[in-house]
Amino acid sequence: MGLLIVSAIGAFPASSMAQDTTKSSSDTWVVTLGATVEYGPNYEGSKHHSFSALPSFDFHRLGEAPEYSAPDDNFDYTLFDLGGLEIGPVVGLRDDRLDLNNLHLQSQRRVRWNFDAGGFAQYWLMENQLRFRTEVRQSLWGGDGLVGDLGLDWFQPVGDKWLLSAGPRLSLANSIYMRSNFGISAGQAARNGHVSAFDAGAGLKSVGLTVAATYTVSPEWSVQIYEKYNRLVGDAADSPITSQFGSPDQNIIGFTLNRTFNIDF
Repeated sequence: MGLLIVSAIGAFPASSMAQDTTKSSSDTWVVTLGATVEYGPNYEGSKHHSFSALPSFDFHRLGEAPEYSAPDDNFDYTLFDLGGLEIGPVVGLRDDRLDLNNLHLQSQRRVRWNFDAGGFAQYWLMENQLRFRTEVRQSLWGGDGLVGDLGLDWFQPVGDKWLLSAGPRLSLANSIYMRSNFGISAGQAARNGHVSAFDAGAGLKSVGLTVAATYTVSPEWSVQIYEKYNRLVGDAADSPITSQFGSPDQNIIGFTLNRTFNIDF
C-alpha cells in the first residue's frame, strides 16, 4: 500500500504582477496513482498463497520534494511537524477473520476487506536516508481489534533511476485482535471437532523485514518490486490456526506500477 503525505507549506507566486491565468506551484499538485499485485498468504497464518490487488495513492505540491516511503506504509496525512517528528492520522486495509470450517476443509478462505484507522508518527534520523516509523490502527468495524507496527528503513538511491530500501519490522496486537485472528473458543472447537480451544493473548505478534527496489522509467512512470517477510511469534505462532493448519512464515511479494501527473486548481 502507498503512503499519502500532505504538507501544509505552500509556495507563493514569484511576483504579485503575475497574470491571473498563470498557475503558481501552490496551485499545482503532483499526484501519483499506483496499482499493486501481491502474491502472499490467503490470511495471516496461512500456508496457502494467492494473488491479490491493491491501490496506492500519493500527492504533494509542485516544487516540494516528495518523501521516500516503504511499500507497507499505510495511507496517512501529516497534521503536525514537531522538529522533524511527523504526526497524523493513518488509514489501512484489513481482511476478515478466520473461518474454522474453511480451515478444517483446507479450502480457500473468503477475504472481505475491512478498514482500520488510527495514528502514525515518523522521524528521519538521517534526512531522506534513515527513518523510524510507527502506526497504531483500530478496526473500524467487525470488532477486529488494535494493531501497532514499528519499522526502521534505510533508503539508498543508486544513480538517477533506482531507489533501494530495507528495514526490520515488529508488530504487536491487543487481545481482541489476537482472539479474533488466532484464538479458538470452546464452542468453536466443539463444533469443529478437529482443533482444541486456544486463548490467544495480547502482545508481540510478528517480527520481520521489508525490502524494495523502485525504478523510475520516466518522469511519469515508475515500477517497484518488494518483499515483505514476517515471522509469527508468541501466541500467533502457537495457535492451531498457524501451527496445525498454517505456517508462521509469512512472505509477500509485490509489484507496483505508478503513474504520476499534475493537477491544477
